[in-house]
Amino acid sequence: MWLFRSSPASPKMLSIMRIVVAFLFFTVGTMKMFGYPSRGGERRPFNPFTQIGLAAIIEVVGGTLVMVGLATRPAAFIMSGEMAVAYFQSYADKSFFPVINGGQSAATFCWIFLYLAFAGSGPWSLDAVLFPARKDVPHQRP
Repeated sequence: MWLFRSSPASPKMLSIMRIVVAFLFFTVGTMKMFGYPSRGGERRPFNPFTQIGLAAIIEVVGGTLVMVGLATRPAAFIMSGEMAVAYFQSYADKSFFPVINGGQSAATFCWIFLYLAFAGSGPWSLDAVLFPARKDVPHQRP
């Protein structure tokens, strides 16, 4: 049965998931850094020397790197760590369950980026183009 076999489309879907999730994460950083997209509320001035400023830099730079698939593993690992810190600082003390404490996004981003740190960038990435001989970059099947 097809549900129990690996699909030849799996490496391509890894690339698509990486691009979409990184774009969503990137927009979280641009909102903190540039106020875009705007929530419609008061915009705080960007200060790179605060924890929120550092988070915005990680989200914009890391999101860009992961989106294009360049240095995906280290960037995703750093972003996973950022989301783990965000979750435990901002949400975990309210409840064990993310659906109750409001930390669903932080928990989801944390686990997806941890997965990407191990899975790599997939075939549609700069990593695959620049380092085609590397064994840890999954390539398309012939």
